[in-house]
Amino acid sequence: MPVVGMGGFFFRAKDPEAIKSWYREHLGVGGGCGTDEKGESSEWCWYPEPGPLVFEPFKEASDYFPLEKQTMLNLRVRGIGELVEHLRSSGIEVITKDEWDNTEFGSFARIHDPEGNPIELWEPPAQA
Repeated sequence: MPVVGMGGFFFRAKDPEAIKSWYREHLGVGGGCGTDEKGESSEWCWYPEPGPLVFEPFKEASDYFPLEKQTMLNLRVRGIGELVEHLRSSGIEVITKDEWDNTEFGSFARIHDPEGNPIELWEPPAQA
C-alpha cells in the first residue's frame, strides 16, 4: 500500500493562532512539538510518538460526540490522570466516566478546545 500514515489534520478555526497556542500550551500538540529521528524540530510539524491510530467512521446519528460536529480529535496520551489534573487546574472542563475505562481499550477523558471542538484523550492499556 502506498499510504503509510497520517500526514496532517486540518480544520477551520475562528482564530487559528489562538487555537494553535492553546493546543501547544495545554496538550503539547502542533508545529514545533516533539523532534524527528535526528532530534530536530520544525515550526510546521508535530512529531508524535509511534503507536496505534484508530481511523473509524461513525454512523451519522451517533451520539459518541456532538451531533453538530463532523469530527472528534482523539489524542493518544501517557499518564492520563496527571494530564486530567493539569487540564482541570488550568480551568479546562474535563469529562470522565468510569464506564469509559476498561482493561481491553484503556482510559478515556473528554475536553473541548476554546472553539468547542471535541477532543478525546486516550491512554491505551499497558502492554504486558
